[in-house]
Amino acid sequence: MAVYRSIAGLQRLLHAHVCLRPSCGVVICRYSTVYDRNEKTFDKILIANRGEIACRVIKTCKKMNIKTVAVYSDVDSSAVHVKMADEAVCVGPAPTSQSYLNMDAIMTAIQQTGAQAVHPGYGFLSENKEFARRLAEVGVTFIGPDTHAIQAMGDKIESKLIAKAAKVSTIPGFDGVVKDTEEAVRIAAEIGYPVMIKASAGGGGKGMRIAWNEEETREGFRFSSQEAASSFGDDRLLIEKFIDNPRHIEIQVLADKHGNALWLNERECSIQRRNQKVVEEAPSTFLDPQTRRAMGEQAVSLAKAVKYCSAGTVEFLVDSQKNFYFLEMNTRLQVEHPITECITGLDLVQQMIRIAKGYELQHKQSDIPINGWAIESRVYAEDPYRSFGLPSIGRLSQYQEPLDLADVRVDSGIQEGSDISIYYDPMISKLVTHGNTREEALKKMENALDNYVIRGVTHNIPLLREIIVNPRFVSGDISTKFLPEVYPDGFKGHVLTTGERCELVATTAALYIAAQLRSQKFLGDLRVSIVPPETKCWELIVELDKGVHMVGVSRSGNDYTVEIDGEKVDVSGEWNLASALLPITVNGKYRTLQCLLRTASGEITLQYLGTSYKLRVLSKLEASLGKHMPEKVPEDTSNILRSPMPGSVVAVSVKPGDRVAEGQEICVIEAMKMQNSMTAAKAATVKSVHCKAGDTVGDGDLLVELE
Repeated sequence: MAVYRSIAGLQRLLHAHVCLRPSCGVVICRYSTVYDRNEKTFDKILIANRGEIACRVIKTCKKMNIKTVAVYSDVDSSAVHVKMADEAVCVGPAPTSQSYLNMDAIMTAIQQTGAQAVHPGYGFLSENKEFARRLAEVGVTFIGPDTHAIQAMGDKIESKLIAKAAKVSTIPGFDGVVKDTEEAVRIAAEIGYPVMIKASAGGGGKGMRIAWNEEETREGFRFSSQEAASSFGDDRLLIEKFIDNPRHIEIQVLADKHGNALWLNERECSIQRRNQKVVEEAPSTFLDPQTRRAMGEQAVSLAKAVKYCSAGTVEFLVDSQKNFYFLEMNTRLQVEHPITECITGLDLVQQMIRIAKGYELQHKQSDIPINGWAIESRVYAEDPYRSFGLPSIGRLSQYQEPLDLADVRVDSGIQEGSDISIYYDPMISKLVTHGNTREEALKKMENALDNYVIRGVTHNIPLLREIIVNPRFVSGDISTKFLPEVYPDGFKGHVLTTGERCELVATTAALYIAAQLRSQKFLGDLRVSIVPPETKCWELIVELDKGVHMVGVSRSGNDYTVEIDGEKVDVSGEWNLASALLPITVNGKYRTLQCLLRTASGEITLQYLGTSYKLRVLSKLEASLGKHMPEKVPEDTSNILRSPMPGSVVAVSVKPGDRVAEGQEICVIEAMKMQNSMTAAKAATVKSVHCKAGDTVGDGDLLVELE
C-alpha cells in the first residue's frame, strides 16, 4: 500500500545547486534557456526516481511552474528529493524491486496525487516499455519516447538490426539471443576473441563482461545473466566483437513528435571502470568537425528510423582511425547530460517536458553551439584504492559542496546527515565545471575537488583528481583502457614529488604549532598571565610514509618558515582550525588542504592534492621514547576470506571440509547491483563458513576460514 503525505513548503534546498549569486559576484553554471512560466505543459509531474536525478527534474519543474510529486522507499523518507517536492508518496521498503521498480505502487501514487505526467529519470523504470504502456492506458503522459522506440532501442539485438537498416555503422557480432553457456562459447569462438557479453535489455555497465577465452566466456555468461535479471528483470544476452582500446563517445539527440530531430554534439566518456563512466567531457578532444557531423547525422538517422520523440543518447565506440561503431541507444536522460547543457545552454529536462506535451523543437541544427568546454566528475561513495572503486556505506557526518566557486555545478540528492546505503547506486553527486577552454575547465575542476568536503564515507575524489591532472588525460590521449593502463597495479593515490613532500611536511608542522598555540589561549581571560613569553622557534620530528624528517619551525604572526633537510619552506594562512577547509600559501603557491584528523598524540591526516596522507608530529623527546613502543602485528589473512565491501551474499559455493584450488570461487557478493566473485587465494581446505545466501555483510566481515 502506498503511503501518501503532502510536504508543500519544504523548499529550502530548491535552488542550492544551479543558480546565480550576484551578491557574492560568483557565477554558477546555469542555463541560457528562457523559461516561460505561462506556457501550458502539465500541472503536476510525478518523478519515478530518487536521488540527484529526482532533484534535477524538480528544479526544472519549479522553473516551469509545475508542481511535483516524489516517490520514496522507507529508507529514503528523509531524502532531499522528498523534501524538495510538493508532495511525496512512499512506494515500499528499501529493496528496489519492492519500491522504485514496483509499478503497482507507483501507479497507485499517480492515481492518489492526480499527476498528469511521469518523468522516469534514468535507471529503474526509465526504459521499461511495460511501464510506459500502463501509463498510456490510464491517460498519463510518459516523459520520454513511446513504447515502440523503447522496445526497439532498449533491446540491443533489435536495435542493432534497426541501426544496420538505417545505415548506421555497427560492430560485428551475433544478431540474436544467446540461449545458454554452450552456445555462448560456440558463438564467441566464431566471432573471435575478445568478445563482449552484455545484457540485451541492459545499460550502465551492468550485465556486461569481456571474455578473452572460453573459461571467461562461461563465467561471464553466468554473471551477466544474473546481473541482467537482477537489474532489468531480463536475463537475455548477446555477444559481439570487443573493439580493443577504443574511445567511448556518445551523441545527444533531441526529437519531437513532428518529425524534427537534432544532435547536440558529443560527450567523451572513455574514462571508465567496470564499464561505468567516471569522468566525462564535452566536446571530445578527438573528433574533428567532419567526424562529429557524421556521427551526429547517423544518430539522428537512427532516431528518425524509430520515430523517436524525446531526449536520447546514441553511444559509439571510436577506434584510433576515427572509425565509429554503434554501441547502443539509451532512450532516457543520460547521467552525464549536464555537460551538454553547459556547452549548448539548453535545459534538456525542459525540452523533454515540452516534447512530451506535443510542442515542436524551438531550435534548428544551425542554432546548436559548442560554447566552451565542460568536465563532469562522478563523485562516488567508493574506495578507489580497491579495484578503482568498491562501494562504501555510511552517514555523511560533514558535507560541503564547492558552490562558492565560479562556473561550478553540483547535481546531488544528498545533504549532511544523509545515509549512503547498500540498496542503491553509491553516487554522491555529479561535479561539473565549465570554462572557455579545456585547460580552464580542468583547472576549475581541480580546484572544485580540493574544496569538496565529504566526511563519513570513503569517496573517490583522490582518483578523480589524479585523472584530471594526469599528463595523458590532459593531452587527450585516452581510451576505455585508460585506468588499467595508467594504474596497472591499481590506484595507489598521488605519488609525491620531493618538492610536494616538503610542502606537505612543512604544512603539517605549521598546522601542529598553530594548534598548540591555540590550545594555550583562554578567550575572555582578563587575568595577568604567568605563562612565560610565547615561543617563536620549535624543533620537531615529522613522520610520513616511514620517512622521518627533522624540521625547524619559526613563526611570525600567521606566517611560518619551516626548515626541512636544509630547505626552507614558507607557509602562511588564516589557520582556522574549526573550518573543514585549510586554504594556505606555500612558497607563494595557493593550496587548499583539508584536515581530516588531528589527535593529541600528534597524528594528523591531511587531504593534499586530492589524496589523504597520515603524518605524525613529535617533539624530540617523544620521538626518542617511541623506539620503546611495541609494534602492532598485522593480521595473517592467508587463511581467511573477508568481504571487501558491504553487500549481500548471493551464493556460497563451498562447505566445511571442501578442498578448494587457488582462484576457485568461494562465494558471490552483490553490492549496488554489481556481483563480485570471491575466490580462494591459495589451495586449501575449508575450515568453516560464516555466511549463507541472503545474508547482509559489512566491509571486512569474515566469510570463510581455510586451513
